[in-house]
Amino acid sequence: MRKTSLIMLGAFLGAGTSMVATQTDFLSGPRAVAASAETYRQLSLFGDVFEKVRTDYVEKPEESKMIEAAVNGMLTSLDPHSSYMDAKAFRDMQTTTRGEFGGLGIEVTMEDGLIKVVTPIDDTPASKAGLLANDVITQIDEDQVQGLTLNQAVDKMRGPVNSAVKLKISRKEAKDPIEVTLTRDVIKIRPVRSRVEGGDVGYVRLTQFNEQTFDGLRTAVDKLSGEIGNDKLKGYVIDLRNNPGGLLDQAVLVSDAFLDRGEIVSTRGRNPDETQRFSAKAGDITKGKPVVVLVNGGSASASEIVAGALQDHKRATILGTRSFGKGSVQSIIPLGGSGALRLTTARYYTPSGRSIQAKGIEPDTEVLQDVPDELKGKDETKGEAGLKGHLKQKDTEERGGSSAYVPPDPAKDKQLTAAIDFLHGIQKGASNTQKPSLPN
Repeated sequence: MRKTSLIMLGAFLGAGTSMVATQTDFLSGPRAVAASAETYRQLSLFGDVFEKVRTDYVEKPEESKMIEAAVNGMLTSLDPHSSYMDAKAFRDMQTTTRGEFGGLGIEVTMEDGLIKVVTPIDDTPASKAGLLANDVITQIDEDQVQGLTLNQAVDKMRGPVNSAVKLKISRKEAKDPIEVTLTRDVIKIRPVRSRVEGGDVGYVRLTQFNEQTFDGLRTAVDKLSGEIGNDKLKGYVIDLRNNPGGLLDQAVLVSDAFLDRGEIVSTRGRNPDETQRFSAKAGDITKGKPVVVLVNGGSASASEIVAGALQDHKRATILGTRSFGKGSVQSIIPLGGSGALRLTTARYYTPSGRSIQAKGIEPDTEVLQDVPDELKGKDETKGEAGLKGHLKQKDTEERGGSSAYVPPDPAKDKQLTAAIDFLHGIQKGASNTQKPSLPN
């Protein structure tokens, strides 16, 4: 599981910081800016090259793919988070942000070229059919899975609601392969998970910021408060570790859930009149209970908006390791039936006016995990500063990534233990466990 979780993290961050961590902002049209004569000359050059390749290349090229590659090349040259999405990629992005789709209800990962079940989601076709963690999917509708990418396998398992799909499963405990036929259903991605820790602490894990996140957070807080009792409840741990981000409006709503007033975040574009400020409304769903927010090298974008807002307002103690450092906002601009443009249009700033671009959120208290020997050196993310072509900041020291390891066993999770101890008022003085964060 340790190996699997790290592989999943790498895959998720690779896609998440650029695809999931976006602001879905459907614009009516780009700002009109006159192009220079030199620009038109360069466009003419592109047309000449395109025509030459189209007529003289050794094999007949697919013209639509040539144009798509040219557009994507232009966008990816800007920064790591701008790109072109074809129609399918655009639909997939919308599915991710909606948080529901037609499928089977299993979380899967790729390990050693095999598609392995991480966990079946409760009350879904997969859980009802008896699929188990660590099952290996070898066939999907008679098609061999070996050789497929993870995304290709997931695409084959998703499909219209009420349609059937047949899986062949290899299970260690079973001598022969297991064949099951499942009927796809509406699967809702659960971005919020919660439980009671130590009998008096509410633990809430946010895995991403999709359209369901704020409602899930509110439901979780209400449930935990009812289970523990408001008099007994010491506070809440909000776990944003390895959360790659998501929708800006959900980050604002989650931050607002703990604040009564003040600015949450501002976004500043190329022109001064494009600045937007988002402020909190009265009402704290925790009724003022202490809050500890956990972050690490996998916490990016929307996660950093929440952590930065609560840190600047001194509403929460930020604990863990330095966050990813993605301080830019992407707008999704539909292009008719030809997909969409994902374009970096603004930087965001915390309430105190700081940008965390290529720097990250420094925790108030740094707590390092005990990383297994086989994962040492592989547990750190590059961070935004390690991405080729990332947006630079003037007169700002860039900081690389930090550890993104979270033990699969909560009993060995030093960051979670430190957060619970903090809420219980227990102070740890060991320098190798906790130390003050660096100044921002």
